[in-house]
Amino acid sequence: MSEDRGQEPEGGAFGDRRPPSYPAFRAPGILIGLVAVLFGVHLARAFMDAQADFEFLVTFALIPARYGADIDGTQIVFPYPLWGAVWTPVTYAFLHSDWMHLAFNSIWLLAFGTPVARRLGPVRFVFFYLACAIIAAIVFVAAQVGTLVPVIGASGAISGVIAGAALFVFERGGPLARFGFDHSAASLRAIPRRPAHKVFTSGPAMIFIAVWLGLAMLTGLLGIGATGEAANIAWEAHLGGFIAGILLFRRFDPGVEAPE
Repeated sequence: MSEDRGQEPEGGAFGDRRPPSYPAFRAPGILIGLVAVLFGVHLARAFMDAQADFEFLVTFALIPARYGADIDGTQIVFPYPLWGAVWTPVTYAFLHSDWMHLAFNSIWLLAFGTPVARRLGPVRFVFFYLACAIIAAIVFVAAQVGTLVPVIGASGAISGVIAGAALFVFERGGPLARFGFDHSAASLRAIPRRPAHKVFTSGPAMIFIAVWLGLAMLTGLLGIGATGEAANIAWEAHLGGFIAGILLFRRFDPGVEAPE
């Protein structure tokens, strides 16, 4: 039985109330490009020998020892570029420990980054993403002051993106407030922009935030990775990125102001 859309009445079978159809996870170009960069960096590392990969990691990973003495006052002489303290709060977010780590982060980024990138637009999204990555790095360095514990991965930045999504996707007209999942930029930007403390009065948003924070801290403290295996989880960076997302999202958000 064929479908002849040309025979539908004007406005479709549901009249003017019929919502436009947008695939829920058709990611915008900026996300596709970002994921491609993450995979490209990891693929390049796959062709390095062990020594080259080690030097690459210590040059671009975030390592608190670059920023001063250990908590007991011991000054650590870090043998790699001192200027790495400038770029590593950004570059660490483009490195991953293995393909599984990269795959899980990419899935989270595509799922929650799609509505956020469409609402913010590509330029604002990039700056928001990097700002969350930097603040996540600062929180991690403060928590692990002076140690040689490195951190890599986009999880801190993605945590900020997830927090940003939580501030509007549950609102009336948002992609998770009803069926339909309209991820068009026009539809998402039309969702009223409200202060974070007012969003916290939303039951679904609060449940989501509480569950996410609980899981992030639990997996970090127990050292359980996304695959269920033992791992060193930088939960401080996750938490820092999430808090950054909540506090900064409204600064980047071009959405309309909510009526008083």
